[in-house]
Amino acid sequence: MSLNSPRLYLASQSPRRAELLAQIGVDFERLSVDTDETVLAGEAPETYVQRVANTKAQAGLALVQQQGLNPLPVLGADTAVIIAGQIMGKPRDRDHALDMLRQLSGKTHQVISAICLCGQQYQHVALNITEVSFREIAAAELEQYWHSGEPLGKAGAYAIQGLGAVFVEKIYGSYSAVVGLPLLETQQLLQKIEQMASNE
Repeated sequence: MSLNSPRLYLASQSPRRAELLAQIGVDFERLSVDTDETVLAGEAPETYVQRVANTKAQAGLALVQQQGLNPLPVLGADTAVIIAGQIMGKPRDRDHALDMLRQLSGKTHQVISAICLCGQQYQHVALNITEVSFREIAAAELEQYWHSGEPLGKAGAYAIQGLGAVFVEKIYGSYSAVVGLPLLETQQLLQKIEQMASNE
């Protein structure tokens, strides 16, 4: 963590998102928020990730107000893996994880990431859609990957920044978005609110 004053609050306990923010030199403090990430009936993937990112940011903003914290912007983010139009969540168990990975094997899927940066007087949302192509994955590799422990807690049952990288044949879009935070869009929103502040 930088000794500089934080520029924002990150409404996430994800170590990956924290690492990505630090990578681009953003000073931040983390907020622990608890939000319902259940997909609503008939909800489109893009709508879902934007709604969840917004819910996290708004929960963080409410926490800032309740605790009387310094009124900085709050960043919420959500990432979902999509195959054939269906949202893949986090695996419940071994069988669920292996089923997800079999569906991804040899195919191209989408990773949709949304961010929401909000304050008392504004709310800005950005969306990133990245395509990821997997090579064919052998059954023995799937078992080995499961036993590594990495699929647990990961959308789509894989981590591109970890062992799951060996399954990736091609990526078209943003690597950081697949990890969990689209850095280009994050920087653009930060610049937007800083410009708004300078114009006031």
